[in-house]
Amino acid sequence: MSTLKVALLGCGNVGSQVARILLEDAEALAARTGARLELTGIAVRTIDAPRDVDLPRELFTTDADSLVEDADIVIELMGGIEPARSLILRSIDHGATVVSGNKALLALDGPTLYEKADAAQVQLSYEAAVAGAIPILRPIRDSLSGDRITRVLGIVNGTTNFILDQMDTTGAQFDDALKEAQRLGYAEADPTADVEGHDAAAKGAILASLSFHTRFALEDVYCEGITKVTAADIAAAKDAGFVIKLLAIAELLPRDNSDGAGAEGVSVRVHPTLLPRDHPLAAVHGAFNAVFIEAENAGELMFYGQGAGGTPTASAVLGDVVSAARRMVLGGPGRTETTTGHVPAMGIDAVRTSYSIGLDVADQPGVLARIAQLFAEQGVSIETLRQSIHPSDTPGQATAELRIVTHRATEAALAATVEQIQDLAVINSVTSVLRVEGA
Repeated sequence: MSTLKVALLGCGNVGSQVARILLEDAEALAARTGARLELTGIAVRTIDAPRDVDLPRELFTTDADSLVEDADIVIELMGGIEPARSLILRSIDHGATVVSGNKALLALDGPTLYEKADAAQVQLSYEAAVAGAIPILRPIRDSLSGDRITRVLGIVNGTTNFILDQMDTTGAQFDDALKEAQRLGYAEADPTADVEGHDAAAKGAILASLSFHTRFALEDVYCEGITKVTAADIAAAKDAGFVIKLLAIAELLPRDNSDGAGAEGVSVRVHPTLLPRDHPLAAVHGAFNAVFIEAENAGELMFYGQGAGGTPTASAVLGDVVSAARRMVLGGPGRTETTTGHVPAMGIDAVRTSYSIGLDVADQPGVLARIAQLFAEQGVSIETLRQSIHPSDTPGQATAELRIVTHRATEAALAATVEQIQDLAVINSVTSVLRVEGA
């Protein structure tokens, strides 16, 4: 039986579990791949740093460059852009297969890495970059390659799903739910990448690239986080039969084209979204992830499971390692990306969606009529309207809270409607604007 040398870059929560599995399950992995997987070294910044897993000290090195030059398979779990990018490129130059979980790097500069891997005929795999343990990238790339995906909706960040779920089930404010997520280890001390949607946006770019056979980068993704979602928004959504989730959405859209009908583009966006409570994604609780796919022939599919954590994500990494090792044993070039579509990215203005709009208004005759008139002028139809009155001891000072859900319209028309509503004298404030999907 041949031996394949494996270099591991990074030994955090995921990396340490990958190393443990490679060592403890060596015989089983060899039987599955047809080759022994020899862990030749683990590149880290600090050799004596405390770690959750007890690993042989002689495996650790700070010389990542030398480690990758002698490897058949390089597993990159360092995170960040540099030196991860340079080390991946160096690995490819030396003919090594690369397995990565680095969604930020892949979203920012994935096209460059894919092209380098294609030119070198080596494999670049990254199942662990999206949704942790959930096998989602291989099903999109392989199982659905004979179908035509039209839409992908994903809960791909466990931290934000936990926060929104806490707000929904307990009535907690955002800040309190965030503190609970941090106490349980779901959120970092600096949660910006999660709560502002940046992590989900990176994963959205990767999902869109595979689903629509076109290379999308982070700059193609519209992004809003959850920091403006209030307990009042959550309560109003619940009252109307909705739940709020942070979704990464990639969908195929028609676009205006002087050449005639049939031209299409892809919108990739991340934002808080109202979902009906009977939608499958509405039942995803806690820190779990799920990806909902709509395809022309397969119909609706959902993939659900642990979206993070050392052991679950290590499972996805080892899946890529075993797949790559099998190919290397059998021979042949690395698997290239099916980026043959070249479908253009479209801005969010091209999206057709529904809005849920919260308004604080003066409780006066004619207010509803004026608001309805403004919606009509923009070509936006109101589907439902809920009103609650806030009395005042001062005559003429009572206010009302309105929650309006629109029918589907272009994002541009909806945004223009909200902008003009803010200028009405009877409007005290626009308290929230949230998009609606699945209704």
